[in-house]
Amino acid sequence: MAPLCEGDEQLNWEKRILKVTNQRFYKELEQLIGKHPDKQAIMADYELHIYEILKESSVENEDVYERLVERLGSPREIAGVWREETAATPRKTQWLFVICNSMIFIGGILLTVSYNVFKWDWAEQLWSALTDTTLLIMLIYTFFWGLLGYEIGKEFGHKGKRILQRTFLICIVPNLLLMYLTIFKLIPYNWFDPLLSVPFIITCIVFTGFLYPVSWIGYKWGKRISV
Repeated sequence: MAPLCEGDEQLNWEKRILKVTNQRFYKELEQLIGKHPDKQAIMADYELHIYEILKESSVENEDVYERLVERLGSPREIAGVWREETAATPRKTQWLFVICNSMIFIGGILLTVSYNVFKWDWAEQLWSALTDTTLLIMLIYTFFWGLLGYEIGKEFGHKGKRILQRTFLICIVPNLLLMYLTIFKLIPYNWFDPLLSVPFIITCIVFTGFLYPVSWIGYKWGKRISV
């Protein structure tokens, strides 16, 4: 038998594409995938799977929709899985932690203003409780950064390194800004006077320096879990 020339191979390829894309299964999947960012790659992958199953069919024109569903799952189920895959995008994860950190930061500002300006009783009680447990708060905040790294590592694996770096930089800026404004007395210094002892300032600097290594360790741990 004579070997297939390049034109014959191209013709066979076009017939294969036509056979697959005419399938009800393929058309439904293409519609349900919608505007997924990786739609082209997904459809190419399933096109190959469908072709292999069609090739196994004993009858050329057999309707193998049920067989495709049995082997691959229904188009709706497949599309649902891919939608879940895109639910946790790098940008969403990054901004989730940025928002959480911002809420902690804003909550601290509101409490400080409530205590020093309005002198509310509940604010005084809460302020007193927090200033008595500053070390515990720092440990909890450090755990927050470890959790940040862990979640990014678990969700995105080796691709999460840049996400972690960007998220860290965005989140750390308000902390450093507040520290700068307070130490150089650009905001009412007496508001934080009970806390601003030399040992406390040194402790804050040390803890801040540890935040990225802690988040990096969390990232490494999360990445290992994802493998």
